[in-house]
Amino acid sequence: MLEPGEQVEVTTIVNLSSVSVRRTAAFAAASAMMSGGGMAVIPVPTPMYLAMTDRRIFVFRANPTFARPEEHLMTIPRAGLVRSQVKERLLNSSFVISAPDDEQGVKITFPLAGRKDRNAIAAVLPLAG
Repeated sequence: MLEPGEQVEVTTIVNLSSVSVRRTAAFAAASAMMSGGGMAVIPVPTPMYLAMTDRRIFVFRANPTFARPEEHLMTIPRAGLVRSQVKERLLNSSFVISAPDDEQGVKITFPLAGRKDRNAIAAVLPLAG
């Protein structure tokens, strides 16, 4: 998968999707009502492994049982990528990466314990201008 001379710089667990707070609260309330108050189900984004090399970013689906990469989902060339400002929250932080000529971006959410990895990735991707 790596090209000759390509070096892995960072590996971390991230989330690449988000669920709105209102939708999560409504879903939890509905599941609690349907079970007679005995259970509440809260949807959780699927954790992903992100590996950044000196040339590319790889994303793999994480196996939640065995804590290992399961399926390669995407490869994003680093050349030309830019990022948004880091958004800090109490339990996580995030930023969006995109190509300057692309209208779509990928929101990467880092858990609280992943701030060191987030800082390493943010340091090599320039801010969008």
